[in-house]
Amino acid sequence: MDEVRIYDVALGTVRTVARCRLSGEEWRQRLAPEAFRVAREGGTEPPFTGKYHAWKATGVYRCVCCGTDLFLSETKFDSGSGWPSFRAPVSNLNIRTQIDRRFGMVRTEVLCARCDAHLGHVFEDGPPPTGLRYCINSASIVFAEK
Repeated sequence: MDEVRIYDVALGTVRTVARCRLSGEEWRQRLAPEAFRVAREGGTEPPFTGKYHAWKATGVYRCVCCGTDLFLSETKFDSGSGWPSFRAPVSNLNIRTQIDRRFGMVRTEVLCARCDAHLGHVFEDGPPPTGLRYCINSASIVFAEK
């Protein structure tokens, strides 16, 4: 499928957009080295080191690769994990999940629905009302202030 439906925060509606598919070399040219390592190669930044770990501004966090809206600042919370944590995405349309069996663990990986960027993982130990903790790498997101 060459298109995907995503929720656009600014428009307040769902729209259909082209999937963002680039070669590894094209991504490497567009992204900073750490963003490429994390978002395109499935890496993880060290805890408590990411730009958005303690970020407090109001706005929307977007995919560093394709700009898709991912998380609102209103859903961010301090989980104590060392990574930006969110209760919920802006819409389940904007992310996808898959089982991650790397490093001898079984986790649920969170990816951008438009470009398949690795964002982080989701865990079932978050606060109400969702009970979820989307543990996201700062290197995989950019922030747009409201």
